[in-house]
Amino acid sequence: MKATIVTIGDEILIGQIVDTNSGFIAKALDKIGVAVHEMISISDDRQHILDTFAKLQNQVDFVIITGGLGPTKDDITKHTFCEYFQDTLVRNQAIEDHIVKLFAKISTITLSQVNKDQALIPSKCVPLHNAFGTAPGMWMQKENTVFISLPGVPFEMKAIVTNEIIPKIVKEYKRPYILHKTILTYGQGESMVAARIEDWENNLPPFIKLAYLPNPGRVRLRLTARSTDKELIEKAIADNIASLTQIIGDIIVGFDEDETLEVVLGRLLTLHNKTVATAESCTGGKIAQLLSSVAGASNYFKGSVVSYATETKVKVLGISEELIKKHSVVSAEVAKAMALSIQKLMQTDYAIATTGNAGPTKGDADAELGTVFIALASANEVVVHEFNFGQPREKVIDRAVNKSMELLQKEILKTALD
Repeated sequence: MKATIVTIGDEILIGQIVDTNSGFIAKALDKIGVAVHEMISISDDRQHILDTFAKLQNQVDFVIITGGLGPTKDDITKHTFCEYFQDTLVRNQAIEDHIVKLFAKISTITLSQVNKDQALIPSKCVPLHNAFGTAPGMWMQKENTVFISLPGVPFEMKAIVTNEIIPKIVKEYKRPYILHKTILTYGQGESMVAARIEDWENNLPPFIKLAYLPNPGRVRLRLTARSTDKELIEKAIADNIASLTQIIGDIIVGFDEDETLEVVLGRLLTLHNKTVATAESCTGGKIAQLLSSVAGASNYFKGSVVSYATETKVKVLGISEELIKKHSVVSAEVAKAMALSIQKLMQTDYAIATTGNAGPTKGDADAELGTVFIALASANEVVVHEFNFGQPREKVIDRAVNKSMELLQKEILKTALD
């Protein structure tokens, strides 16, 4: 089964907001075996909407539309639905009762006729309950295509997709099985990983596809299998991952979309009852943000000092001015001093420190643009690594963050084996 996701709104087309709805809908559909054929964004224009509907008619099984369902005059999707389906609006009493209850909970807002008119829906549509808003979702079918209209407000849209649309599709339609498995690797680039697994990739069965999803310092390998035989694809995916682990097990750090390196690190630190802190200059607190984003991180992540300015390194971390003058603020010596200082300050087992020249100008440092020093302090030593991540600035910072976390993971594993 195939679907197209259509977002309606000039605010998306002019870059005023970023479309996050499509990604959520696509993931939800994928999990139940509905493949998203395309995602498109169109303007708040009646003819544009009608032309889009006509183009997609009978080309896909589902057209899911978000946006244009508010109470204001520029929200035209509902009226355009009526025109396309040659229908008229009728008042749905259950929806109106729901709207009245919603407004009753908000004593400071007066319920207007415009709000009540959200209960007007096409007579042929199946309404989809919007528990958190006034604009209901609408399910309408024409020939071989189901058109589903949803409000653009993300939390309203997500609730309708989760509680109304997905259960309805699962109940009423037979779908193929789609299985994804994502392997997370760190430390080698896409081309190097591809070279190592070339023979393995060439021998994948035809119903399994491999995609490379590279980021600075890491590569995700996503396996996707589609079949009507669930057991077949589950076994095939498991067998091929087992053989892949034999080839690149040294750089695999986890599996699945949710198994990010920060999650892996959190599990390792918890398992070995260890703690960590960070002192960040060029990475500006991004390592701390990732570590602290995991539920339960307070058990192992003790805190961070973002010593972006040289004076902060001196006044907060206590780095010697003489050391900075002698070696420069971007140096192995300063990185080491930062790591030792934050480790002592936070009383942790591990400490990460970063100092570098991310660009576009050199600032207080003499080092070349792209130069980053990463220091990792453990119980017995401090190891400092020097890198040059090139340019632009965003690339330097992202690669420094990823490399810092990769080094921490390797140190924890090494310590555990000692």
